[in-house]
Amino acid sequence: MNMQTTNITMETVPCVDARLLTQGGQTASIVLDGQVYTLRITRAGKLILTK
Repeated sequence: MNMQTTNITMETVPCVDARLLTQGGQTASIVLDGQVYTLRITRAGKLILTK
């Protein structure tokens, strides 16, 4: 991916730091159309989103 594509993407897609969503913890709940999903940061620093 070249730098130009990255800049376009960052300008058109909202970007939120996962650690802000978890407020310093490891998990956050995200609601979409009444369904609750759990976002989890693993010990390896990966993200897992489950329903």
